[in-house]
Amino acid sequence: MRTVLAREMGGCRILGRVLGSLVSRPEIRAAHKASGVGTEARHQLQPRGSSNGLTPLENQPFPGLLQLENLSREQLVDVLRTSVVDQKGPLVTLNKPQGLPVTGKPGELTLLSVLPELSQSLGLGERELQVVRASGKETSGLVLLSSCPQTASRLQKFFTYSQRAQRPIATYWAVTDGIPVPSEGKIQAALKLEHIDGVDLVCVKFVHSWRLTPQVVPVKPPSRKDILEGVKRTLSHYRVVATGSGCALVQLQPLTVFPRQLQVHMVLQLCPVLGDHRSSARVSTVLGQRFLLPAESTKPRTQVLDEALIRRLHLTPSQAARLPLHLHLHCLHLPGARPRDTPIELLAPLPPYFSRTLQCLGLHQQ
Repeated sequence: MRTVLAREMGGCRILGRVLGSLVSRPEIRAAHKASGVGTEARHQLQPRGSSNGLTPLENQPFPGLLQLENLSREQLVDVLRTSVVDQKGPLVTLNKPQGLPVTGKPGELTLLSVLPELSQSLGLGERELQVVRASGKETSGLVLLSSCPQTASRLQKFFTYSQRAQRPIATYWAVTDGIPVPSEGKIQAALKLEHIDGVDLVCVKFVHSWRLTPQVVPVKPPSRKDILEGVKRTLSHYRVVATGSGCALVQLQPLTVFPRQLQVHMVLQLCPVLGDHRSSARVSTVLGQRFLLPAESTKPRTQVLDEALIRRLHLTPSQAARLPLHLHLHCLHLPGARPRDTPIELLAPLPPYFSRTLQCLGLHQQ
């Protein structure tokens, strides 16, 4: 992992002053340079067997996949401790395994439920960690924790400021079934989370897709009534990095926060993320042409993949039905320790099963 960290970040008070000044500076920009796919990682999660709740790396369709149902609290703490990719001052950065929920019901094994033990394991004493930034259960990748409430609060303000200024701070990698056209652009959609027949569905109210070609689809923006009813404007950047076997490695940068935003945005491009067993059912095919089904009448189901793609992935149909979501929070940009410092770049290597998929499909970053 490549991480640029200044010495001044060692203390909560100093970092708090720095972030406070940065949030007030309009010229702060998130770095846009292309980052590698985990090849410079300093720490890589490398489980050696299934006794620690992770599938072995060899002779498995999904190597390194977390088996949460087989884990005790102590084993999960061990997994998370080996997943630490950086620890400086009050900040701790993890590479969260896919399948681990951040929050849950009382008594469930989650990241939040073991933070007290993880704090002790990392030598933080009574300074208990709290979550600053994390993705959902099915997404792997970076989780930012802090043992200093003031630092966490100021970082949250920085994230809010960056979102309002439409400056991306998070970069995800995704493998999609299908190749987005054009290869780069923006997707804006007004989304609403609705509970239909016992299932939480993300319903698309309006869509506006910006492309690098001069093709724009004008739509009516959500009304005040729509916003009051829970409709939210969402926006993501996307860029195709590599293609092969009818699939693509896509770089995604969300500029808003909404449940399953990136998965839904890729579905709107008719290129669902591999392992998306919730939203992908909306993409149907007739005579080789893909089209979108309405969310309100389409219940989630196991993702259906082409037989040729399943063979290319060296999976059986039953294994393909258990394909994990190939969406990974690879990079986070944080403000530097001083106003003129280069932004900090935190990187998390890809999970072994994700790397295996890239190899099977011949997806290599250009």
